[in-house]
Amino acid sequence: MARRQRQAWKALATGALLAAGCADPSGPGEEPEPPAPYDWKLPAGFPTPRVPEDNPMSEAKVQLGRRLFYDKRLSLNGTQSCASCHEQARAFTDGRVHAVGSTGQAHRRNGQGLANVAYATSLTWANSALTTLESQALVPLFGREPVELGFADQQEVLLERLRADTDLAARFAEAFPGEATPVSLATLTRALAAFERSLLSGTSAYDRYLYGKEVDALSPAAKRGLQLFLSERLECDHCHSGFNFQDATVHAQTPEPVLPYHNTGLYNEDGQGAYPAGDTGLLELTGRPEDMGRFRAPSLRNVAVTAPYMHDGSMATLSDVLDHYAAGGRARAANGGQASPLQSPFVRGFELTPDEKADVIAFLESLTDTAFLTDPRFADPAPAP
Repeated sequence: MARRQRQAWKALATGALLAAGCADPSGPGEEPEPPAPYDWKLPAGFPTPRVPEDNPMSEAKVQLGRRLFYDKRLSLNGTQSCASCHEQARAFTDGRVHAVGSTGQAHRRNGQGLANVAYATSLTWANSALTTLESQALVPLFGREPVELGFADQQEVLLERLRADTDLAARFAEAFPGEATPVSLATLTRALAAFERSLLSGTSAYDRYLYGKEVDALSPAAKRGLQLFLSERLECDHCHSGFNFQDATVHAQTPEPVLPYHNTGLYNEDGQGAYPAGDTGLLELTGRPEDMGRFRAPSLRNVAVTAPYMHDGSMATLSDVLDHYAAGGRARAANGGQASPLQSPFVRGFELTPDEKADVIAFLESLTDTAFLTDPRFADPAPAP
């Protein structure tokens, strides 16, 4: 199924190139009234996201989640909010090599963006057990290693802090009618998840070109870059496919979500594919040797504003990333051409001229959705001081 979906998307993108003249690449006692249906305002070409049955979308819930997302009271010491590590102007990343928590402790991994996170089948770099936004929200709130928001063993402190705000408590009651305890850990995480699901990005120059039929929305260089991106020479679309440029994608029509992870040959410390002991990827969860160095492929939407790259933030620019894949893996280049036995067969290296490299980067830059990065619906609702 995943292969057929990728082929369908590739055919659509290829068809757009052909149409543009480009060459073919390869109340008490009463039941509360149900909330009005949520208006997703779906971008063209986007399917309806899959939503958990116990957390249906509503505008009141999204607006509550938005308020909470920017609220520094969600950190124990009052110094950080969710937005501190997920900045809208950076497609909800933070621009750091490694994320930094409210106590100053650095995370071992690079922070991920939240654009189109509603469609992601997994929600961290290498934890296949975290598959819902509701469960993932518990990690920054209560995690100990590293400390992010810092509420480990202090759930009631957090909840009492929120309940003490009468306006906020009223918003909880509005968003969750019929709940005996409107302000709870369950309603908190459901509201945050609802806001995060609303963060849809699909009005980039690429989208206007492909779905809006604006043949001039992409520059000639970006069109050439799209051809290269789709080509069998580069193989980019095997892991960055479909409307969200991500193979780990789920939506309301998906029959069975898939959880692919990939070893891209970033490290090979022992000639047998070993990654640094501090972060061995999916192996940490599964214990299977073949999962060494396997991480999920992120979406490429807004990729030009989400540097640095890779799970450890070890690549500063898109040029660096292309050099890595052109070499068939950075570790391969460092080991005299010896590839890791664990790396993906799609990371096999390719030749790319300077002009072609510039074209691919131009295409990747065309995935920047400037309207999304400045959309007031996703901004801090608090008035500026």
